[in-house]
Amino acid sequence: MYATNYHRASSVDEAVKLKSGADEGKYVSGGMTLIATMKQRLASPSDLVDLRHIPSLKGIRVDGRRVTIGAATTHAEVASSAAIRAVCPALSDLAGMIGDPHVRHMGTIGGSVANNDPAADYPAAMLALAATIVTDKRQIAADDFFTGLFETALEDGELITAITFEAPEKAAYAKFPNPASRYAMTGVFVTKGSGGVRVAVTGAGADGVFRDSGLEQALAGNWSPDAVANVSIDSSALLSDLHATADYRANLIKVMAKRAVAAA
Repeated sequence: MYATNYHRASSVDEAVKLKSGADEGKYVSGGMTLIATMKQRLASPSDLVDLRHIPSLKGIRVDGRRVTIGAATTHAEVASSAAIRAVCPALSDLAGMIGDPHVRHMGTIGGSVANNDPAADYPAAMLALAATIVTDKRQIAADDFFTGLFETALEDGELITAITFEAPEKAAYAKFPNPASRYAMTGVFVTKGSGGVRVAVTGAGADGVFRDSGLEQALAGNWSPDAVANVSIDSSALLSDLHATADYRANLIKVMAKRAVAAA
C-alpha cells in the first residue's frame, strides 16, 4: 500500500465536495473491489472518501410494490430484508449468493452497481427489474446505465444514492458460480410483470451484463422452462477464458434460464 488521505463523509454533499477537492479521489463504501485493487497497485487514489457513515445512503423502503434501497445498504441487509422478500424474494436470494459472509456484510449494492464487474450479480438484477439508479444529480434507467466492462453512465464525481424498482409479478435468479470467488461464471435473472418479460445475463458477456432478446421473446410467448429449449444463443459475443469457453457459457445461459424460470 502507499500513502492516501482518508476522509469520513457525514453527508452526500460533503462526500461530493471532498472528492471534487482531491487530485485523484475515490469513493469507498464496502471496499470489496477498490481496496483489493489498491493492494495490487492497480489503483492509486490520492484520497478515499468513506460513504459508510452517511445516514441518507442507508436503509430499505418498500411502498406497495415500489422498492427503494439506499446505495450503502449491504448485501447481507438485502438478503435478510423481510420487506424485500415479501415482494421480490429473487433479489434477496441473489444477495445471499454473493461471495462469503464477510463480503456480504461489507459490500454494498451501490458499490457493486457502480463498479459493474462483468461477473457481478446485481447488474443482472438491475437490468431485469428495469431498475432506476438514483444519483446525487439525476435518475438513470438501468438499460442506459451499464455501458461496458467496468463502465457505466456515471460522470466523474457522480455518486449513486439509491436503487429503486417496481417489484415484478414473477422473478428469479440462477447462477453457476466460480467455486473459489463465488462470482457468476454465468448468471441469469428473469422477470415477468406489467412491462413484459425481461432476461438479463451476467458473467458471460464479453462486454459485460446484457439482456437476451431471444429468451425474452420465447418466454413472453410461453413462460415455461420448456420455452428456452429452442432458443439459439450466439456465442460470438460471449466471454471465453480459463474457466469456460464461449460455447460452454452459451449452454450455461440456457441452463440457468431454465432454472430461473422454474424457480420463479
